[in-house]
Amino acid sequence: MPEPWNTFIEGDNLEVLPTLPAGGVDLIYVDPPYNTGNDFAYRDDFRGERGTGALGRHAAWTAMMRPRLVEARRVLSPGGAIFVSIDDHEVAHLRLLMDEVFGEANLLGQIVVNLNPKGRQLGRGFATSHEYLLAYARELPRCALDASSPSTVVESDFPLVAEDGRRYRRLPLRNTNKKFNPATAPTLHFPLWGDPGSGRVAAEPFAGGTRIEPVFGDGSPAVWRWSVPRIEERAGDLECRPVRGARGERVDVFQRDWLHPLGGARRRKKLRTIWLAEEIGSTDTAVAELKAVLGHVFESPKPTGLVRRILETMPEDARVLDFFAGSGTTGHAVALANAADGGSRTCLSVNSAEPTRPGSNAERAGYPTVAAITRARLRAVAERVGGGFAEVGPATAAERRAR
Repeated sequence: MPEPWNTFIEGDNLEVLPTLPAGGVDLIYVDPPYNTGNDFAYRDDFRGERGTGALGRHAAWTAMMRPRLVEARRVLSPGGAIFVSIDDHEVAHLRLLMDEVFGEANLLGQIVVNLNPKGRQLGRGFATSHEYLLAYARELPRCALDASSPSTVVESDFPLVAEDGRRYRRLPLRNTNKKFNPATAPTLHFPLWGDPGSGRVAAEPFAGGTRIEPVFGDGSPAVWRWSVPRIEERAGDLECRPVRGARGERVDVFQRDWLHPLGGARRRKKLRTIWLAEEIGSTDTAVAELKAVLGHVFESPKPTGLVRRILETMPEDARVLDFFAGSGTTGHAVALANAADGGSRTCLSVNSAEPTRPGSNAERAGYPTVAAITRARLRAVAERVGGGFAEVGPATAAERRAR
């Protein structure tokens, strides 16, 4: 019987994490409690760390996070990665802490996430409309993360249509970076032959073909991006056409860059480090998502679109862990991603029995703890989206992941 997409453990994550096997997960996403000056739900022993004032609060928050991140690193596979959401209060301290735990060399990126497009209107200063996402590899050389996504590919970026109906764009076969030239890359400086009438390009002379040298726009010698063997292998992806440069008209060679390559993987586009609400959702859309499943029972959930973008950077069979599970967004996103692309991701969500606020929507709806919200959402997702749901104790979870 296949493993359910979603598994849930109720408990303090600092007690649960040590029960999980080393290297047992591929991707961690966590949205820890932000340091807003209030006490944390996690009652760790912060003796010697609390202090007074802002510095004491930073030290206490860092002390709360450090052992959890150390355990997170232990349970990550060598090719794994971790993403942590954070706001302005602790981003500087979290960056230093993650440099300490994961190593500065393993930083994948610090992403700005536009979760509140309108901006927060209360308080002094600017209307803050963003948070941050810190991403680190377990071991950068072995990391399976691909910092690109198929969902960010825009069809209009490929304006040309080939004879078989496929869309493409033209990219110069010539290397446009002047650091690459006959002196620095001599093996890539050679002539090609082309017929601008038919567009045919070849590595060897042919009847009706014109000799084409790689040159920059000012006429100085350049080099090609492809070697002779690759040009011969993919000649059908090349075309030549007349262009006008500083020295008049000449013939140049272009690559047909396909929107959908024949027999190739789905096209992806490199992700930028600013993620907009219209791309991944906002706090408002996240509230609406949760409301559609359980009602308005959580104040500031993350949108599933944010987590689905993270999931797109990792293999479709990734083992996912969220040990600050909150309302269950990560598990919900895993189910949606699997349903959309046929993936076999699994998610282990961990949440403590933190009481919901007296008089809150959650308490009035019958959810005495935040863990009760997580559990209810993941059950509802299993019913609506599929994939199954299981609730286990820490020891059982460790046994399941070790298999």
